[in-house]
Amino acid sequence: MMKDLIIKNMSFKVGQTLTIVGVAKADASNFALNIGPSEDEITMHINPRFNAHGDENTVVCNSYQGGSWCEEQREDCFPFQLGEEFKIAIEFTPSEFLVTLSDGSVIHFPNRMGAEKYTCIGFDGDARVRSFEIK
Repeated sequence: MMKDLIIKNMSFKVGQTLTIVGVAKADASNFALNIGPSEDEITMHINPRFNAHGDENTVVCNSYQGGSWCEEQREDCFPFQLGEEFKIAIEFTPSEFLVTLSDGSVIHFPNRMGAEKYTCIGFDGDARVRSFEIK
């Protein structure tokens, strides 16, 4: 499920914040950040879509469990620009992920699997990761 950049056997725990800084390609259609217990199970999927899957300038969040996608959550905010740097900060609480985007908008996404620690983070699509930090 996770393809381009995969970080395994790490620890992203409740109370921590994951910050990713990257640059969308000039011709990007979409990219995704995935957090979960393994490459095949994703509790937090963030998919900014410039023009992909029938969506334009939309952030779609979801989970992938037991071989199936769950219910999508679509967001109104879209601070991403083609060819421009972006920042995504994800604060992990016991009940949800608080995702803060470059423009300060916040997405609330439930911790659907309910775990207190996830060990796999993946990044895929039309963007390049410049930095990755867990605090």
